[in-house]
Amino acid sequence: MRGIPVRRMARWMRGMMLNYMPWMITCREFEDFILAYLEGDLPEKQRFVFELHLKVCRECRDYLVAYRRTIEVSKRAFEDPDAPLPASVPEDLITAVLAAKKK
Repeated sequence: MRGIPVRRMARWMRGMMLNYMPWMITCREFEDFILAYLEGDLPEKQRFVFELHLKVCRECRDYLVAYRRTIEVSKRAFEDPDAPLPASVPEDLITAVLAAKKK
């Protein structure tokens, strides 16, 4: 398969795994397991399948990186509840959050 672009090869491999390995998870199922994976709560077999999916699916690798980053940013946002809001936060966003909080 010399000369085949890496992305095309990865898509082909993912398709083969989903067709011939009935225990392999789909991208949608991958999403359902992310939190348990990050918290270390996946049983060994599920963790193996999850990590195997990561090896062949660039989109899910990117999604996992973004998910981890979101968790980090969210934690930092609540470290100091008395800290002033950054000037870059739009006023309409602040208003919407406060309105939602009152409900």
